[in-house]
Amino acid sequence: MPAEPTTRRRALAIRQPWAWLIVNGYKDVENRQWRTNFRGPVLIHASKCRTKAEWKAAVAYVRSIRPDIEIPPEVTLPTGGIVGEAEIVACTNSQLATNSKWYMPVWTDKGWSFAFILANAKQLPFTPIKGRLGFFMIDYEQDPKAKTSEEAHHVQSV
Repeated sequence: MPAEPTTRRRALAIRQPWAWLIVNGYKDVENRQWRTNFRGPVLIHASKCRTKAEWKAAVAYVRSIRPDIEIPPEVTLPTGGIVGEAEIVACTNSQLATNSKWYMPVWTDKGWSFAFILANAKQLPFTPIKGRLGFFMIDYEQDPKAKTSEEAHHVQSV
């Protein structure tokens, strides 16, 4: 079966385990310190950058709001590539507007941080690609032989 044609797609780099939580349908908000007017599909890139302290804080937060979620071990989550996609359906900086436990408001010099409201999240086969800050455009071709993000195994060196 031939690969799907390459298309130009918008991507957003997100650290693990947040990327895993999004593409597995648990996390419906991505927290950012900047607003977006973009609405539509975005590829989820699992960033290589993360510290042990960030990982521990993320896991502790998830356990505090959703103790039923079993996050896979850190070394089993793929990093450095596309792991899925989601649709950005709204952007707000109001806890009342999101009503999501995943929104973590932080006061910045520009006011409260923003929640990108996500829907229709799903896993995609892992595709290695370098990430960037903010939204970035990539030529994306889904390789039908690629492993799903759950099957990919990349060890993170910090």
